[in-house]
Amino acid sequence: MSMRNEEARDYVKIRAYNKETDLEKVLDLERNCEVGSKKRPILVTDCLGDPLCRVRNSPLYHMLVAESGKDLVGVVCGSIKVATIGSSLESRAKLGYILGLRVPTCHRRRGIGRRLVLAMEQWFCYNQVDYAYMATEKSNEASIKLFTYKLNYTKFRTPRILVNPVGHKPERLDPNVAITRLEIGQAKSLYTRHMSSLEFFPQDIDQVLSNKLCLGTWVACRHGESWLNASNWAMLSVWNCPYRIRVARLPFVCLFRAKILRHLERLIPCFKGIGIPNIFSFFRFYIIYGAHMVGPEAAPLMQALCEHVHNMAVKQKGYRIVLAEVGGDDGIRYFIPHRRDLSFSSDIWCVKDLRKGERESFDWNTMPPSTSIFLDPREF
Repeated sequence: MSMRNEEARDYVKIRAYNKETDLEKVLDLERNCEVGSKKRPILVTDCLGDPLCRVRNSPLYHMLVAESGKDLVGVVCGSIKVATIGSSLESRAKLGYILGLRVPTCHRRRGIGRRLVLAMEQWFCYNQVDYAYMATEKSNEASIKLFTYKLNYTKFRTPRILVNPVGHKPERLDPNVAITRLEIGQAKSLYTRHMSSLEFFPQDIDQVLSNKLCLGTWVACRHGESWLNASNWAMLSVWNCPYRIRVARLPFVCLFRAKILRHLERLIPCFKGIGIPNIFSFFRFYIIYGAHMVGPEAAPLMQALCEHVHNMAVKQKGYRIVLAEVGGDDGIRYFIPHRRDLSFSSDIWCVKDLRKGERESFDWNTMPPSTSIFLDPREF
């Protein structure tokens, strides 16, 4: 290779995504990139033709690409919202979320990921963002080193992702539980009253609830009571994730075992629950968010709501899991049905103060973690 060609290969330009020229290249990059740790199975994403699907529903979003010659060698997305950062409605800040950072294996260790994140931070600063944050697995050492060592992010929160497989048949709901679907205004009122002081609660909750991907909000109480004045009740909302995923790079023995268990589960009723759903080909999923319950006897009400969501997914072709994300120490995790062997307790969020020195003494990233957080489904 001549010196000129070698210099052209090493020159990388960071620019805004252009749908007209970049769409197919970004989709190819997304399909071919490995997401996750090299030591564990990886996730493969199918954006269903829309590389902006993970940020498109946010109040403000942006995508950057890294270009080397005629090739795209990296991509990153960012979204901006106003959300709660303290323990009261007054503690709000503008937050920038970094997600979808992809660099093909053959182009790594060239500083491309770092340059993409820095360019996204510049866009955040232009839009007066207070804090930037991102999420990754604890086992993804390369991602953690990039953000904490090279980009000065601080390890921040450790949420749990709870995964419940969708079975072949609907669950039998408790006849003593009444489940009511709320109007958007009713749901907004309940969330604002009970959850607006949680970390990451979005100021535009009405936009989340009225989005076409939000399938609705349901509340449960005992039959014969009204949820308006019940002493025990539970609520949650459901989001229809706009993309598909599958798990790859599993050892053959794991694939064979999963297939055998699925067959046993179908043939022998007493084996129900031991099988792993077919997560090795692309599938869709629902996200539970805004899960909240009130009263000492609300646990079975939350379980009934989750079973209701499960039954919604059973009726839809290609939906194989129902997912929920909660605070690492949030007690509600005990009452949301999930499989331990499919769930994750190893996620980590990192945060960076982009306006350090421009505010008063409040410093979010040094505050002790709150028990609960509010998952914004637009950012999953």
